[in-house]
Amino acid sequence: MQETPKGSRVHIALLGRRNAGKSSLINALTNQETALVSPVPGTTTDPVYKAMEILPMGPVMLIDTAGIDDEGQLGAMRVEKTLQVLVKTDIVLLVVDPLQGCDSYEEKIIKLCTEKSIPLLIVFNKSDLISDEKKAALEEKYQSKNTYSYFWVSSKTQEGINQLRERLGRLKPNDHLPPSIVGDLLEPGDMVVLVVPIDSAAPKGRLILPQVQTIRDILDHQCMTVVCREHELTKALKALKNPPKLVVTDSQAFHQVARETPAQVPLTSFSILMARYKGDLAILAQGAKAIDNLEPGDKVLIAEACTHHQQHDDIGKVKIPRWLQEKVGGELSIDFTNGFTFPGNLNEYKLVVHCGGCMLNRKDMLNRIRQVENMGIPVVNYGVLIAHIHGIFPRALAPFITLDC
Repeated sequence: MQETPKGSRVHIALLGRRNAGKSSLINALTNQETALVSPVPGTTTDPVYKAMEILPMGPVMLIDTAGIDDEGQLGAMRVEKTLQVLVKTDIVLLVVDPLQGCDSYEEKIIKLCTEKSIPLLIVFNKSDLISDEKKAALEEKYQSKNTYSYFWVSSKTQEGINQLRERLGRLKPNDHLPPSIVGDLLEPGDMVVLVVPIDSAAPKGRLILPQVQTIRDILDHQCMTVVCREHELTKALKALKNPPKLVVTDSQAFHQVARETPAQVPLTSFSILMARYKGDLAILAQGAKAIDNLEPGDKVLIAEACTHHQQHDDIGKVKIPRWLQEKVGGELSIDFTNGFTFPGNLNEYKLVVHCGGCMLNRKDMLNRIRQVENMGIPVVNYGVLIAHIHGIFPRALAPFITLDC
C-alpha cells in the first residue's frame, strides 16, 4: 500500500461543455499529459478517474467527464453518467469556454452544486484567446447571477494555474473524512490488538485495505499494535503486561474473538470502524434491528461496491445469506448487486446489506446510505450485521455509541 487509497482522496470533478478544456486543465494542474486532448468534440465519453497529488491539497482523485452539452441518445447517456459523479464529488471545477459563455448548461451545474452543498469554483479557460473587454463583460454577467469564486486560466500558457491550485488547497470539502479511523478512541502509548484471519479469501502476500489503514492510523496517533491470527489471540493477550486498550477483529472471527477477549477489554471490528469512518454508524446500527423482523420470503439486497473473485466461502454471497436464513428459519429472496449504483426496484426490499465500502469515498458511501434510508428501508453493513447475528452487537458498538439494544 504505497499510495493513498482511492476512498481517502479528495474527489475533484471537472464539468463543462464539450471542448471547454477540461482534459487540458487536468494536464495543466498535474503538469502531466494525463488526459487525452483532442479538438474533436466529445473526446471524453465516460468519467475518467486519475489519482494525483495537487499541492498544497495533497492526494486527490481527478474526474474528467463528458460534456454537459452532449447531444443525441448516446450523448444523453453520457451526460447522465457525468451528473452521476456528483454523488461522490467533494469539489467541482466548472470549466467554461469564454467564447461560449455561461448559459443554461452551466446554470444547471451551479444549481445542482448549490442543492448538494458541493464547493464549486468556476474556471474560465482559454484566457489567452479572449480580450480584456470580453473578460469584463463575462465577469459582469456572471457576477449578477451568483457569488461563486472564479478564475481565469490558460491551460496552454499556464496563466492562473498556480492561483487555482492554491485556492483548491484552501477549500475544505463537505463530508470528506472524519479525523481518524480509531485514533480518537486512544491515548498516546495505548496498545491495540488486531485480529487478522488468514483464510482462502485473504489476498496473497498482503493485508486488506481496512487493516492497513487501521494500522497506519494507530501509528499516526503514537500508539502501538500487535497483529495476530484468531487462534493466536489468547497467547497474544497473555504476552502483554497490561490489557490492551482495544481489540479489533475481522468480522468473520467475531464469535471466537469475543469469547477469548476479557469482558473488560473493549472489542469491535474493522468493518464497524470503517462504517463509522466513512458512513453513518448510528443508521447502520438501527438497521441491524430490522433483521429480527425478517420473515421467510422477504426480499433482501446484498450490495458490494467492488467486484472480486468469489470464493467458496465468500462473505457476501455465501456466509451472510446463510446466517440470515438461519436467523429467520426459512428461505429469503436474496438479490446481489456490484458496482456504484443500486437497482431500480430498491423499494421492494425489506433490508439492504452493504459491504464496508473500502473502495468508496465518504461522500459516496453516505449518499448510498441516505438513498436507502430516505426510502424507509433499513440498511446495515457486513460488520454490524455479523455482530448482531452472533449476539455481540452491544459489545461491538460500545466503544462508539450507546444503544437500547
